[in-house]
Amino acid sequence: MRSHRVFFFLLSILVGAGLGLYYGWVVNPARFVETTPDTLRSDYQTDYVLMVAEVFQAEQDTQAAARRLALLGDSPVRLAQQAIVTGQELGYAHADMELLAGLAQALQFWIPAPEQP
Repeated sequence: MRSHRVFFFLLSILVGAGLGLYYGWVVNPARFVETTPDTLRSDYQTDYVLMVAEVFQAEQDTQAAARRLALLGDSPVRLAQQAIVTGQELGYAHADMELLAGLAQALQFWIPAPEQP
């Protein structure tokens, strides 16, 4: 009697897992959508600005950093300043805050290059 219970228990687990996989892969699979960084939450946007600051520290290319930040849809200077404020609120490490400050300072003296025809 006990062995029947164990058998049906394991059988129900396997059937449930199989139906779950079938539903997730065939009936209603996940849909991936191309998106842009401006749709991210503010804390993730701050992480994005930090990544741009890390690349900026290595390359020292203000024009490229501004172009990357333009994907967030606001002024690059304002984005860097907002990232500093949000980074302080989230408790970013001192080294990360220095990166953000360096990017913000470089962007304040940045003059956009004229558009190439």
